[in-house]
Amino acid sequence: MSSWLAQAIDSAEKIEDWLSPKRAISLAKLKETPWPGRKTEAWKYTPINAIERAQLSEKTGTAAKASEIDNLNSIDLVFVDGLFSEEASTSELPEGLTISSLQHAQSWALESFNQTKPSKHFFGLVNDVLATQGCIIDVAANTTIEQPIRITNSFSEGAQAHTRAIVRIGESSKLTVIEQLEGDLASLNTFFAEYQISEKAHLEHYRLALQSGKALSVGGCHFNLNQASTLDSSLIGYGSQLSRVDMDVIHSAEHSNAKLNVIYLLDGKELFDLHSAIEHTKPNGVSEQNVRCIAADRANAIFNGRIHIHRDAQKILAQMNNRNLLMSPNAQINTKPELEIYADDVRCAHGATIAEIDEEAMFYLQSRGVSRSEAQIMLSFAFINELVDQMKNDAVAQWLRPMLRERFAQMEIR
Repeated sequence: MSSWLAQAIDSAEKIEDWLSPKRAISLAKLKETPWPGRKTEAWKYTPINAIERAQLSEKTGTAAKASEIDNLNSIDLVFVDGLFSEEASTSELPEGLTISSLQHAQSWALESFNQTKPSKHFFGLVNDVLATQGCIIDVAANTTIEQPIRITNSFSEGAQAHTRAIVRIGESSKLTVIEQLEGDLASLNTFFAEYQISEKAHLEHYRLALQSGKALSVGGCHFNLNQASTLDSSLIGYGSQLSRVDMDVIHSAEHSNAKLNVIYLLDGKELFDLHSAIEHTKPNGVSEQNVRCIAADRANAIFNGRIHIHRDAQKILAQMNNRNLLMSPNAQINTKPELEIYADDVRCAHGATIAEIDEEAMFYLQSRGVSRSEAQIMLSFAFINELVDQMKNDAVAQWLRPMLRERFAQMEIR
């Protein structure tokens, strides 16, 4: 057993709280699950030995707050090194919205805990047993929360943090949630979020996985859709020493609709691993997933996307598209789209492409007086701008655009 995992299990066995019954189940599974290695299919291209080497300490709460998003009037929940910062968070809440700490018992949250996130996720089990900090968000039925809820996580050198969000959106309600993770220092975090989207409810979701440098980040977001509910999710990811996100969408009732757009940009020796699974368990569901990746220098990008159509899930419309842009012959992109279909009245499609920047287009722009670096930024941004334009929150999109352009300027074609 990994020495880090042994310490994690030892720490978990000392935790006693209202989630202990659920923690005990996950702890038993964790003890039986081998440490992921190259022979573990889900971790074949993603080495995690950096976690073993990392010099980690107790939570300190000394990291700088995550960046503000201009013109975003949000309800902020601020976590620093895994600790909730009450003074930096929003205290006044609109009617119909309840937010409480993970330390405060909620009967529905106990029932929902670990119901959407599959137990196959190794670090999800780690988060189950170690997460004592986090938030519980509950939206009443027939309620529209106009302000986005922004959950920020920032980390200092050597910090180790395990946080959890449990979200329930009532029937015919609407909510926007922004998960924002930042920091480039050597630290480890597992942040997992579970969403219960009730009948005719709508969730607009963003995960800004903007950690870079020496950061070690392993987390996930998991969604359960009910009758006629909708999900619109966007993931923006930077690479780091280790960056992994697992996304699961479970269509548990008819006429549910999910759209996932993903952009990740890697440079240097950065790594980003996205595993997604869409489960259609009932008829008449719709899902769309668009994944765009740009990898430069010696970066390593991984995508494993799976659409699973269950036997009774007829009349499903599902599609998955993964497009990748290589900016260096030394960069690696490993993509594995999967369709697993057991129903016969469905329309499903998937595709994956890997290409390089078009030198003819580069030459054309340069012949018109555009410098090579500016031409690179223009072509790279054009590759992902379609997905940025589809973001419904204009403040988030406007905040991201200059950051992405700056990121492109640092990524050289080799």
